[in-house]
Amino acid sequence: MKVVILAGGYGTRLSEESTIRPKPLVEIGGQPILWHIMKIYSAHGLNDFIVLCGYKGHLIKQYFRDYALARADVTFDLRAREMHSHRNGVEPWRVTLLDTGEKTMTGGRIKRARPYLGEEPFCLTYGDGVSDINVCELIEFHRRTNALVTVSAVRPPGRFGVLNLRSGEDYVAGFREKSNEDSDYINGGFFVVDPKALDYIDGDDTVWEREPLEVMVREGRVAAFRHRGFWQHMDTLRDKMVLEEYWQSGRAQWKNW
Repeated sequence: MKVVILAGGYGTRLSEESTIRPKPLVEIGGQPILWHIMKIYSAHGLNDFIVLCGYKGHLIKQYFRDYALARADVTFDLRAREMHSHRNGVEPWRVTLLDTGEKTMTGGRIKRARPYLGEEPFCLTYGDGVSDINVCELIEFHRRTNALVTVSAVRPPGRFGVLNLRSGEDYVAGFREKSNEDSDYINGGFFVVDPKALDYIDGDDTVWEREPLEVMVREGRVAAFRHRGFWQHMDTLRDKMVLEEYWQSGRAQWKNW
């Protein structure tokens, strides 16, 4: 099964980093978050990736161009103009990098990948979020439904403490840290998609999360896989710092490899 990763946005809310590199290349623990996402899927046996590039996409291409070389023992025969790689400890990844345009919306980017997808369902995710989601269970759940799209439903991590107020009184009855149980489910960004769903995308200006998904929801063709474990996106510098702290402290729950 192929894995499609949206990696073309501007990342404006992470401008401290995204002015010099695309957000998927922002590093956590010395590796781009894109690498972390791919490692999550690879741990579940999915190694065929299609990365949908846009803003500063040439830097993503350069990253993968250099990735294997940087991890290999190499002999350069300068006279013969040859290079021989002796050891290559990289992952068994096949990575297709598509230039989908800087201003293309999420739906348009996905539709541009259609010639590379075949007729089987594929995984889809954003290039800025990690989770300990069981991808195999997500795929099996999708196969048991009649849905064109299965979306992971997650509860966002709490940021603020919760006040328990006494009914009818102006006093606080208790204070506790907010838990995931205090929030509604949101789109966690780990999808399984049937290629027929791409017929709902008009073109480059289509936002995947709006018209296509909204129409399929009305038709009863979108299923929700509830994930109650770890999930964290990287939308702001604060989010990056949170993920970095998880990694450095050895508490990176998404690290399943």
